[in-house]
Amino acid sequence: MILERIQKENDIKELSDDELKLLASEIREFLIEKISVTGGHLASNLGVVELTMALHLFLDLPKDKLIWDVGHQSYTHKLLTGRRDGFDTLRKYGGMSGFPKRRESECDCFDTGHSSTSISAGLGYAHAREISGEDYKVVSVIGDGALTGGMAFEALNNAAQLKSNFIIVLNDNNMSISENVGGLSSYLAGFRTADAYRDLKLGVMNSLNRIPVYGDKMVERIRRTKSGIKQLFIPGMLFEEMGIIYLGPVDGGDIKGIVKLMREASNVDGPVLVHVVTHKGAGYAPAERHPARFHGTEPFDIETGLPKHPRTTANYTDIFSTVMRKLGDRDEKVVAITAAMTDGTGLKRFRNMFPERFFDVGIAEQHAVTFAAGLAAGGLKPVFAVYSSFLQRAYDQILHDVCIQNLPVIFAIDRAGLVGSDGETHQGIFDISYLSMIPNMTIMAPKNKWELSDMLKYAVDFGAPIAIRYPRGEAYDGLKEYRAPIACAKSEWIYRESGIALFALGSMVKTAETVYAGLKEQGYAASLINARFAKPLDEETLLEAAKRHTLIVTMEENVINGGMGEHVIRFYREHGCEVSVLVIAIPDEYVEHGNVDLLRKEIGIDADSVLERVISAYKSAQGKE
Repeated sequence: MILERIQKENDIKELSDDELKLLASEIREFLIEKISVTGGHLASNLGVVELTMALHLFLDLPKDKLIWDVGHQSYTHKLLTGRRDGFDTLRKYGGMSGFPKRRESECDCFDTGHSSTSISAGLGYAHAREISGEDYKVVSVIGDGALTGGMAFEALNNAAQLKSNFIIVLNDNNMSISENVGGLSSYLAGFRTADAYRDLKLGVMNSLNRIPVYGDKMVERIRRTKSGIKQLFIPGMLFEEMGIIYLGPVDGGDIKGIVKLMREASNVDGPVLVHVVTHKGAGYAPAERHPARFHGTEPFDIETGLPKHPRTTANYTDIFSTVMRKLGDRDEKVVAITAAMTDGTGLKRFRNMFPERFFDVGIAEQHAVTFAAGLAAGGLKPVFAVYSSFLQRAYDQILHDVCIQNLPVIFAIDRAGLVGSDGETHQGIFDISYLSMIPNMTIMAPKNKWELSDMLKYAVDFGAPIAIRYPRGEAYDGLKEYRAPIACAKSEWIYRESGIALFALGSMVKTAETVYAGLKEQGYAASLINARFAKPLDEETLLEAAKRHTLIVTMEENVINGGMGEHVIRFYREHGCEVSVLVIAIPDEYVEHGNVDLLRKEIGIDADSVLERVISAYKSAQGKE
């Protein structure tokens, strides 16, 4: 087995051409086998096997710097740097991350998780190299989907000023997570079909190289001119017009061709873009047919490609999907926006039913929010469906373009709270904090699937900025009998007693139910309140609770700093209430990857941990400890 000979970085350079072909096949077999057990990002990794091998043949790691945009396609990179044994614990708590991690290997020179960042980071490395007088190569890999992000173009614009070599590899597979959309995608499609240009370029360059003495000079002049061969066949040449040398396109399965082009690129004094055309899911038929489904997959059966543990109950995204379709039927002003996450956010059915009212803006959350603001200003009711960790990329647009104007944009925030295996970069644990500090913003969180439906219907007629946060995973179907109408800043009493008041928000209501039962079992009187709103707070209920209870326990799946609990404490202080408050929230730290239930226990927000803390705090409040 060739793969067993790869024990550390640069071992790949000892292989023959025939062995490299075998290695590519073995890597694909290995990834399919391992990810079928652990789950993970499959299609994107299968698509870059040869590209990654070529980069490792070209570079000297860890001296040279290889930066992966997003990083979910770095599995082959991890294999080639001696981390094969880590795949048994891939994305598990305490195990190997599914993304590049500096603490995991010297060959991971930059932590990534969100898109459109690699060019900026690579440019930083290139300038650091210049200033420090060091000598190493810098290569940033970015996908055509990530290139739709505005940050990538900001970096490209800035890169043109660089005087030393910096290589940008465009991994062009026509996919982000959902299929790419927009003008840039169409522009790159023109490159993919530019066979005449590529063939002519190679023919001319090869012929000139054979001319003694003057041939090399002529090749260099043609390469550097902005009005050369490329402009004859591909007018406009976006990258070259930005001051970035363009090379390619090259077949992503051609290891020799990629290495050759990388070596040519390394001779350029300045930024150069190498265009590599890959195929997402390459080598595994189910992933080739359904690349979006195999972008991030649960454990699956290798033969069929079907999930090993198919869902039998609806998750919150399913509920959102159903309600959005119904809202689209009822109200022609409802429009939906996604940032390259049509399937992931549950908007596929809305898109199919109302294509003229559906907008996929690509990986461009900042644009999505201001675009939504314009739609709202024009009299529509835009719903921007987005993962919590990705919404934070558009903070300024939420504050400046939506909330200052008090525009009725609805933020449907999926994956709010702990999301598990993707780790620090994807945990949705900051949205309450960063949204609640913005004037005019209202924040809700449903206790179960019925309440999500009710909140969405309420939000589209709210008439001001409003966010609904809901977690990843199975939609809770308990407490069905508690379904009081939604009213702004009005919480919901589930159980009304005395002693201890559990004031729980969203996903934590289910946990609070278990804590409530534990308190009753041990003889403590307690109330359970479904907070519903993180902002504005239900001041009337909080004051009532302070009169009837010794201890108020706030419960939220958000970081403690700036969260609902801190706002409750401030409210009581401002109103002179002497009641004790215990804040149950995520500590002031990043939460690594792992099973969500395990993570909840580890950070102390699971039912058993909360029950123990509540009893201790109640005894202390009563002066019994």
